[in-house]
Amino acid sequence: MSDMITADLVDLDLSADTKEAAARALAERMVALGRVTDLEGFLADVAAREAQMPTGLDGGIGIPHCRSAHVTEPTLAFGRSAAGIDFGAPDGPADLIFLIAAPAGADDAHLTILSSLARQLMNAEFTAALRSVGDAGAAAALIRGEEAPARADGASGAVTGAVSGADSEGSAAVSAAASADTAAVGTAPGATDGSSGAEGTSGAGERPFRIVAVTSCPTGIAHTYMAAESLENAGREAGVEIVVETQGSAGFTRLDPAVVAAADGVIFAHDVPVRDKDRFAGKPTVDVGVKAGINRPAELIGEVRGKAERGEVTAAAGAGGTPVERAGDSTEGYGAKLRKWLMSGVSYMVPFVAAGGLLIALGFAIGGWQVNKAPSVMDQFVWTQTDSWGALLFQIGGVAFNFLIPVLAGYIAYGMADRPGLVPGFVGGAISLTINAGFLGGLAAGLIAGGVVLSIQKVKIPPAVRGIMPVVVIPLISSAIVGFLMFVVIGKPIASAQQGLTDWLNGLTGSNAVLLGALLGLMMCFDLGGPVNKVAYTFATAGIAVASPSDSAMKIMAAVMAAGMVPPLAMALATTVRGRLFTQTERENGKAAWVLGASFITEGAIPFAAADPLRVIPSSMVGGALTGALSMIFGATLRAPHGGIFVVPLIGNPLLYLVAIAAGVCATAALVVVLKGLRKPAGGGTAADPAEGPAAVAAERKQSVAA
Repeated sequence: MSDMITADLVDLDLSADTKEAAARALAERMVALGRVTDLEGFLADVAAREAQMPTGLDGGIGIPHCRSAHVTEPTLAFGRSAAGIDFGAPDGPADLIFLIAAPAGADDAHLTILSSLARQLMNAEFTAALRSVGDAGAAAALIRGEEAPARADGASGAVTGAVSGADSEGSAAVSAAASADTAAVGTAPGATDGSSGAEGTSGAGERPFRIVAVTSCPTGIAHTYMAAESLENAGREAGVEIVVETQGSAGFTRLDPAVVAAADGVIFAHDVPVRDKDRFAGKPTVDVGVKAGINRPAELIGEVRGKAERGEVTAAAGAGGTPVERAGDSTEGYGAKLRKWLMSGVSYMVPFVAAGGLLIALGFAIGGWQVNKAPSVMDQFVWTQTDSWGALLFQIGGVAFNFLIPVLAGYIAYGMADRPGLVPGFVGGAISLTINAGFLGGLAAGLIAGGVVLSIQKVKIPPAVRGIMPVVVIPLISSAIVGFLMFVVIGKPIASAQQGLTDWLNGLTGSNAVLLGALLGLMMCFDLGGPVNKVAYTFATAGIAVASPSDSAMKIMAAVMAAGMVPPLAMALATTVRGRLFTQTERENGKAAWVLGASFITEGAIPFAAADPLRVIPSSMVGGALTGALSMIFGATLRAPHGGIFVVPLIGNPLLYLVAIAAGVCATAALVVVLKGLRKPAGGGTAADPAEGPAAVAAERKQSVAA
């Protein structure tokens, strides 16, 4: 730890007023010491991590952090702000800011030390000492653990002590999980490992309630371990035994099966999927985000104890093994599961659509509109001719497009039946492509394949042949059944329906086309990247997922992309022209929304919609409908399925297309500004201007909570 932070990496008078400025000020110190090679590249990685989830924590702490290829060695910089900086914490600005930089391939030892610091931030004595220290060198020594204050429970507060003393009560670090079967973290005073009896009707001689927990976050450096420490501290106060498995960047050690088996309840505090989650099946479980583990651990412990008293448990291992069932609620109805099955296929198909579509669009841009008639580049390719390069890109994109329907069908079946569904799903999708059943055929093939596999799996099989079921029997039988149904029974009707849909699209003119454009615009802006948005996007991409799409299909694709760009661009414009109507955090998000909107990432408006859905979503839908309709009226076409303004040269009627987008953006921004302006400030006075600083934002938040 001694080389991870020095006095040169400490700023006790941090003057930055935004989280971006704070990160830059601390990162510049890292650059000066050669710890970071590319300042802008590193800050981009920090911003990307911040976009996943705000890094502000209750208690005035901000921990911007990332793993980056621009970091030469694990480094920690510390800044103390007198005014406070908004990092998105519920209780207001942060005055203690830790910038944690880890190389993309950091070794486990350094990451473990960084995670130990994260645990220390849950120690009130540690943070109090940092607020009072008056010398940069002393602050660095305090963080290194050379002058760490003692914790209230008597455990060492040193960061290095948290690593070396991993088996001591109350200061377990990452390696504590390895010894979980011999020393439960946070054991209540006086409890013994051999005691028995369940908590809930506690009495003399009964063992404490036992909890196992898993914490994880996208980066796996800070929040993972802070949540673990917070849960352990709350466990001690509540008199329960709690053992935490931290699934962080340094890897993880699985809890001993005996510890899991003896647990009375489970807490998952995570923002990435829990690995080997089936180990905890059949127990009372609370499943929340990692920040909940940091901010309200006592509430989570009380919730899991309540579930145990009521006998609420998760499904036993093996009762729901498909990807959809593992990701969802076992009580979901068939309609919800069907939507998830379809979205599973669409999510895997979209990268093929994007890559293939952009390659085809570039092929047209480089080789001209006759490039689709060029001979195979295997037979004719001239290195010095642009037409040959255009033909190459077009033909690569065409190959990628040939995977669309098989991938769609295969992963719909995968969402239903897990890996056994892949083979019949891909086979059915390929048959759909062969018989020209298109997108509709792919949907049907995926659902049929998943249903067939699920039916086969319900048949009782002799133990002697169970070993070959997933490798031979299920793929063989399911592929044969799906192939028969697609070729002989339903393939021709679906192909006819697909042709009918294509003819209808080709025949769209006048008011019908305008109404369709408005409808698709409404759908794109209704849930900002959610299922309805994906339905509209999938409808559009299905139309251009052929070597020679119709003019109507390209108009639909143009309308969909234009409408999808409106919400984030409109929020960015609104925060620019009337910033006082938005919080400091929203204004910062508005800056990023310019880039996100221009790149056709509709999700860039989600932070605004989450904070004020009744004003933002209807306004976005109005602007999206206007843009979609205008795009249809102007006859704009688009061959690429993605790219935003970066594919404007590939758009038919590009100037009018940009006019359509601008009209929708201005309409949405104006509506948002008007609706927010009509909102009555709390208490009947004027609304606090967030520009007055983070302190004003915090005061406004506290007033709203109190109200």
